[in-house]
Amino acid sequence: MSKREIMDLKGKKVLVVGLARTGVAAVRFLAGRGAKVKVSEAKSAEELGAPLKTLKGLPVKWELGGHTLPFFSDADLIVVSPGVPMDLKPLAKARAKGISVISEVELAFQFLRRPLIAVTGTNGKTTTTTLLGEMLRASGKRAFVGGNIGTPLIEYVQTEQEDEWVVAEISSFQLEGTLKFRPTIGILLNITEDHLDRYPNFPAYIRAKGMIFQNQGKEDYALLNADDPLTFQFAHQVESQVILFSAQRPVPVGGFFEQGAILFQGADGQRERFGLYRLKIKGAHNLENLMAAITACKICGCPREAVQKVIDEFQGIEHRLEWVREIDGVSFFNDSKGTNVGSVVKSLMSFQKPILLIAGGRDKGGDYSPLKMLIAEHVKGMALIGEARERICAALGGLTETVKVDTLEEAVHWAFSKAAPGDVVLLSPACASFDMFENYQERGKRFKSIVHGLSGHGLSGQG
Repeated sequence: MSKREIMDLKGKKVLVVGLARTGVAAVRFLAGRGAKVKVSEAKSAEELGAPLKTLKGLPVKWELGGHTLPFFSDADLIVVSPGVPMDLKPLAKARAKGISVISEVELAFQFLRRPLIAVTGTNGKTTTTTLLGEMLRASGKRAFVGGNIGTPLIEYVQTEQEDEWVVAEISSFQLEGTLKFRPTIGILLNITEDHLDRYPNFPAYIRAKGMIFQNQGKEDYALLNADDPLTFQFAHQVESQVILFSAQRPVPVGGFFEQGAILFQGADGQRERFGLYRLKIKGAHNLENLMAAITACKICGCPREAVQKVIDEFQGIEHRLEWVREIDGVSFFNDSKGTNVGSVVKSLMSFQKPILLIAGGRDKGGDYSPLKMLIAEHVKGMALIGEARERICAALGGLTETVKVDTLEEAVHWAFSKAAPGDVVLLSPACASFDMFENYQERGKRFKSIVHGLSGHGLSGQG
């Protein structure tokens, strides 16, 4: 990894905006480096609770319960947590004054001493990142796995950094605030409409995703999904070495699907075969995730046997097309992480059986029409919840039997009452969770709890 100047923070006035786990970690790091730290947070002290207590005793200036222009205007540097919109008015004013506004991953990267594999995309980031970590470790390589999942990068750079590789899930929100961020291997899995409640338009979201490659050079690698036109367009725009993966055709260098296996072809034309016969994870999207992970691991020099072992044993990620239970022949799947339309398309394509779909939540401004054909052909009934239920019903409600209900409990019970043996009840919301739940994890856990509480007497319509 090429050497670079380490950012000098001593005595600098640094403002941290947003105090979730990432913000807390950033405050600790900055204070430890001698910065004069301020924090601006929209929530009040009462709403924050625990995060505030963990920083007690640190020399920090606080602005709680909202953001004000004066508090932002005298900072030398502003570090923004992922949940904070970059178009926040005080941030825009600060940028206009020439104040540098960066994300936590940019700050962390400036202090990172290990080669980085960064994974982004609308869907599949968590599974691919986790698979990569497992494959590297199975190959005897020390690997840190974190970023947008688990441990923030800013926490990692406070350690001894003894790993051979750092594998990080990176969101578009984090990429927006990058200046020098440069992964040795950058992976872009796919791009579908998402977060249009946050971005002015779809092209702006696409540009944010592409920022993962903006600083790469000829010694770096860009891994791209050749089957996704919005992803593949970056093959002609990056400075780095382009490596492809495809479920539809062989690629010159990279991974591709062929008769029950994924083949990796190196630059020398040599091929290695990875069988999928013992694969436990379900879904069309997981083929993309596997191809990306295998391809990256081959770049890292992982042996075939170690990678194959992980393929055979990997159980999948909680809340991502996770099998919950079977009752009276009805299978329940928790896909609470399916928070956008593209994700739900992949999930619906994963089943050949009739589906009772539970969807809805906080609308993200996307177009629901890509679901129309799948709903008409595969969905036996649909229970809609949350703020988006009226909009989803208007777009898709006429395609199958549809009800609008007030709670997730009602949705589960209705779906179970309509299911016959062999059917699938699928929670795949196509929406954020924040109208009814703290996050998608809480939503998924609640779904599983409801399903585990069901008895086998809810079935009807089995004729």
